Amino acid sequence: MAAATSRHFLLHCEYFTLENLSLEVAYSRYGAGVSSRHRNLSSLASDGSVVLTCFGGRFNRPESGVMRYNAMISQETGSAQSLLSLRDHIEGAHTAGTLIRLVMVAPGTATTPRRVFVRPDLTGTVVSFDGDRFTVDFVRIEPVAEPRTRRKR
Repeated sequence: MAAATSRHFLLHCEYFTLENLSLEVAYSRYGAGVSSRHRNLSSLASDGSVVLTCFGGRFNRPESGVMRYNAMISQETGSAQSLLSLRDHIEGAHTAGTLIRLVMVAPGTATTPRRVFVRPDLTGTVVSFDGDRFTVDFVRIEPVAEPRTRRKR
């Protein structure tokens, strides 16, 4: 089921150039640093938003235009410091309404490695957090239309 969800998610992303990045490069695209090159869970971006590593099998689509991510901090692997940092970032974002930026990790298979990429067109908000389980809803950012100027005839 997780692989099917990940494939479903990737199908909706095909029009993007899904570069396979390192976590360090992915986080730097948002102006954030990493504490671990291999298993960074979250960080603060230069604009104050939270950059969150999201794993492909944990997404669903509750309604049109919304991509929902569900996870539990207790089930994450990482150092004690990275788990505390993740909890602080999620709690802060839930309380203050801070935006969440997406770094997607699509799981690999026996023949292909995992893929790490960014989705700058999506922003999320933490819609629920109970101290362990959290839910983030991601929606597409509408591009700002350039004002049209009328040409003189």
